[in-house]
Amino acid sequence: MRSSHTVKRLCFVALVCAILTACASSDPVKYTGIDSSKVLTANEGDSTGRVPFSYSQAVDWTSYEAAVLPPVTIYRGADNQFGSMSEEDKATLANYMQQKFAEELRSRFSLSNAGTRKTLLIKLTLTGAQTNTAVISTFTRFDIGGGLYNAVQNARDREALVGGSIIYSVEVYDAADKRLLKAYITKQYPKPWDIGASMGALSASKAGIDKGAKALLVQLR
Repeated sequence: MRSSHTVKRLCFVALVCAILTACASSDPVKYTGIDSSKVLTANEGDSTGRVPFSYSQAVDWTSYEAAVLPPVTIYRGADNQFGSMSEEDKATLANYMQQKFAEELRSRFSLSNAGTRKTLLIKLTLTGAQTNTAVISTFTRFDIGGGLYNAVQNARDREALVGGSIIYSVEVYDAADKRLLKAYITKQYPKPWDIGASMGALSASKAGIDKGAKALLVQLR
């Protein structure tokens, strides 16, 4: 006969499995309401799954000295991937995204409000997000099954078993002639063993924004 401890653990595991199924993370799509969607193609060179769709022209980024960064847009199309996220949380993430990308870009460009020569126009659109699930996100980092899975995912720089993420599009234009130079849709998330990013509903999404801002700056150097 099973002990009460074993029964409780089995019940908890069953509950975890149910929550994991309900919180399954979605892969980004080519959002129909994004201006660059018609030119985006599958990114065959991305083995991580972080940037499934992209577009680019040959550009000498060193010829650009300034950047215009309009306020982050919250995507309202029917194919958005916010799930049941509240408008307050969407706004929080959009504001945080504006702040972090501005910080990173400022280390390379002069941020401007005018679309003059040698200036990039960088449009960011927040298209989806997944919040952390209280307790479960942290529990799966230590549970035997979840821990083993996350160890593999951590080594591969892939997504945790359950946790938050952020999805957004980046469109980079020549500010003077509005020519599209680069565009991509990306899903960003923290390392599975980043325990701090598993605590707090939006912490993983914010950690993803941090990584995404740094990744964009690397591409524009």
